[in-house]
Order: sequence, then C-alpha cells, then structure tokens
Amino acid sequence: MADRIAKLKRDTLETQISVEVNLDGTGQSSFKTGVPFLEHMLDQVARHGMIDMNIQANGDLHIDAHHTVEDVGITLGQAFAKAVGDKKGIRRYGHAYVPLDEALSRVVIDFSGRPGLEYHADYPRAVIGDFDVDLFGEFFQGFVNHAQVTLHIDCIRGRNAHHIAETIFKALGRAVRMALEADPRMEGILPSTKGAL
Repeated sequence: MADRIAKLKRDTLETQISVEVNLDGTGQSSFKTGVPFLEHMLDQVARHGMIDMNIQANGDLHIDAHHTVEDVGITLGQAFAKAVGDKKGIRRYGHAYVPLDEALSRVVIDFSGRPGLEYHADYPRAVIGDFDVDLFGEFFQGFVNHAQVTLHIDCIRGRNAHHIAETIFKALGRAVRMALEADPRMEGILPSTKGAL
C-alpha cells in the first residue's frame, strides 16, 4: 500500500486552515486551532486511530467557534479523501464501541464514497467548558461531506457531557483505524461489487 499522506490548505474569509495527515502513523498530533476542547477531541482520534495529524487554524473566534470547528471538519475530510487513495485493499468498514465510566458510544464508518451522517447524542448540558456541543454536529457533517464517508454515531448512554464526547471521538478513531487497515485477503481489490467507491 502506497504512503497515505496528505497536506491541504483551505482559506476563506472566515478561516484559514492547514491539515496534514498520515493515515499509517503512530498517533502523533499537533494542534493550534484556538479551540482547546476540539483539540482534545481530535487528539483522541489521532491516538486511537494511529493517525499522525497536524492541524493549524486561524478563524473568526471573536464571533464564535462555529466557522473554525466546521472548517476544520471540512479540511480534515478533504485530507482523508486525498490520503486514502484508490481504496484498494482496505477493509472499508469499521466500527467501535468505547466506554468511559458511565458513558458508552458506538461509531460505525463506511468509506463508501457517499456522504451520510446519522448522529445521535444527547448531552446533559449545552457547553463543555466554553465549547458549544452543537458544534460537534457541524464538525461531523463537514468531515462526512468531504471525506465522502457514511458515518453513524450513537451515544448509547451517558450522564457526563465530557465523557459522552470523549467516547464518541475515541470510537471514531478506532472505527477509522479498522476501516482503513489493509485486508490481506483483499490485496489490490476494491471492496465493492460496483467496482467503484
């Protein structure tokens, strides 16, 4: 399998984002987004997905974090789409259940070429620190649309908002890792009966 590395920049009037990913990394990460809780969650994806990730963002945080969070999701999705390449030989599907104390979440992903998001999580409070939990939905939608993946996220139970978010992002990392692993029985084969993903 060729190196699965991508570097991307995305500049708009609202944000300037740069993303570097290595899908076959060791979980090393570096973030400078101005949104500390988002960085904490992205670190979970990097570490549990064994993905090296460097994300720098300069956004209109004087308004709020919406544009920055959404545009990080978009640019990260674009980087994934570029890095994953032709998808030959990958497992394609990945899933994970991750607990953290009372919280339990399930994430299922398909590198299908078709964007689709089912996101079901009820947070007991609207903010974690100063992070608006509504922005997770914007992040996931941006990621899904541009990574061209189908993503199902379900928080099965949880009472602590931080724990709920952390189980979701850890499970996302684990599910992505499974989906992008090389399947020795599919070497050189595209995992689709259509012949295209």
